[in-house]
Amino acid sequence: MKIAIIKYNAGNVESVKNALNRLNIEPLLTDDAEELNAADKVIFPGVGEARAAMNYLKERNLDSIIKNLKQPVLGICLGMQLLCDFSEERGTECLGILPYRVRRFDSEKLKIPQMGWNNIFGLKSDLFDGLQENSYVYFVHSFYVEAGKETIATCAYGVKFSAAVKHNNFYAVQFHTEKSGVVGERILENFLKI
Repeated sequence: MKIAIIKYNAGNVESVKNALNRLNIEPLLTDDAEELNAADKVIFPGVGEARAAMNYLKERNLDSIIKNLKQPVLGICLGMQLLCDFSEERGTECLGILPYRVRRFDSEKLKIPQMGWNNIFGLKSDLFDGLQENSYVYFVHSFYVEAGKETIATCAYGVKFSAAVKHNNFYAVQFHTEKSGVVGERILENFLKI
């Protein structure tokens, strides 16, 4: 099985690669359209700032490549947010694949970023096979994807938000699978089976 990780200006690419290595998968780190299209699965990770990341994707035509991927795609953290319509982070137009807005946590009421372990619930996808309600995963984020009909896992931090969504062949999680221990490892394994 060919697994590609989208190579762009993102902070957690190596840790995602290492998590896949622990599952005996040697992923291809690439920004090449042919290689991405030929992969069986694509992972779109990310740590960073939305506008800078979108500018980088557009400069390399990765925005249109990502939109046209037909195989299962997993967005992680910033990768999830960039799949949405719009982010409040510097008023950024995103890829428009997921029909949601990315909103900023209320910093007057909450400590941001949300950093650390939190539970997810309302699990409704094969991405969560074998996992229990209220499993704990690791988050680091100041912005969140609003909840909606395509939400497949929810988390609460001041507000309820999408911990994970699914739209067509696109799956996305706000938390870091690669830092979420056995739960994160199981989610990656489940994604590889989809």
